Amino acid sequence: MKYELAIFDLDGTILDTIADLTTAVNDGLAKEGLPLRPVDDIRRFVGNGIHKTIERAVPPGTDAAAIERIYDNFNAYYPEHCADLTRPYPGIRELVERLRAAGVKTAVVSNKVDYGVKKLCDLWYPGLFDMALGERPGIPRKPAPDGVLEVLSALGVPAERSVYIGDSDVDLQTARNAGMDEILVAWGFRGRKALEDCGGRRIVDTAEEIGDLILGD
Repeated sequence: MKYELAIFDLDGTILDTIADLTTAVNDGLAKEGLPLRPVDDIRRFVGNGIHKTIERAVPPGTDAAAIERIYDNFNAYYPEHCADLTRPYPGIRELVERLRAAGVKTAVVSNKVDYGVKKLCDLWYPGLFDMALGERPGIPRKPAPDGVLEVLSALGVPAERSVYIGDSDVDLQTARNAGMDEILVAWGFRGRKALEDCGGRRIVDTAEEIGDLILGD
């Protein structure tokens, strides 16, 4: 076994959440009378927390008060609708079960708001992660390594025996900031070319490949 701990990103890595994220952002934009954004725009905007996604989604010059209202609306709307269209990516459940059967600890660290991370992990992967952490007050967002380091400490696994799995340049930098190896997935919100352009070294096309890399098969 090459690694003792696998830490996953959530959006674009273990769950396809983009449709529900787009709907939630657009609900707030509509209430402010602002233009709605297509899925492909939101796909490009996510990765640095929902507040930053909203900042990117509003037209240039939108006042700060409107941005805060959209953010508050998101946090009211999304908890009730975060699982409407969200679904796991193929093979992820089987991957996590395979890792756990081999004795690998598993966790999620995401820039998604913490309530969303916990709700979606409980819904789609009940009992399959030792920890699941999202964006919380006072904890710097990825690519800061704070959330990842919190998991390493709590689970008692050193960085050199752990790997971070994600779908973006933010995830790549998070792993490197934490002193960990990374695995990047080509099916996520950025795509293979963007991952290659940002310096990704290990990019996979299937969940099975992740298991092989982690277990050393």
